[in-house]
Amino acid sequence: MAIFAKNLGLGRILALDYGKKRTGIAVTDELQLIASGLTTVSTHELLPFLQNYIKTEAVERIIVGEPKQMDSTPSESEALIQPFLKRLIKTFPDIPIDRQDERFTSKMAFQSMLDGGLKKKQRRDKALVDEISATLILQAYLTRIS
Repeated sequence: MAIFAKNLGLGRILALDYGKKRTGIAVTDELQLIASGLTTVSTHELLPFLQNYIKTEAVERIIVGEPKQMDSTPSESEALIQPFLKRLIKTFPDIPIDRQDERFTSKMAFQSMLDGGLKKKQRRDKALVDEISATLILQAYLTRIS
């Protein structure tokens, strides 16, 4: 039944690259096939942004990047993410939340900017790096569940 519901495209999957200052956001299409960057928002404005977005778009699941060290232990930034996760669960109790390993996503995002021919000024845009990182987190999640 879950596969049938997924194929009907009942809701998007939304991914977050949570950061102390900014959070990159990516979403799937309604069929949950394609991950695309949505935007980057100031982290202190993240919950209001998500509340507005979820009022207008059906979101089936939220994926939050899980920063890890090379030895798979949680990175220091996980301490910032845990309180946010509690607020996220409280704000959206009906939307499942999953985690996705986000090791290397910032490096991969920067490399994809280089490969895409973005100019140096564009590559310095940390908000764009965060949005691309969220897209990579979402794509990795889609690959993992397929």
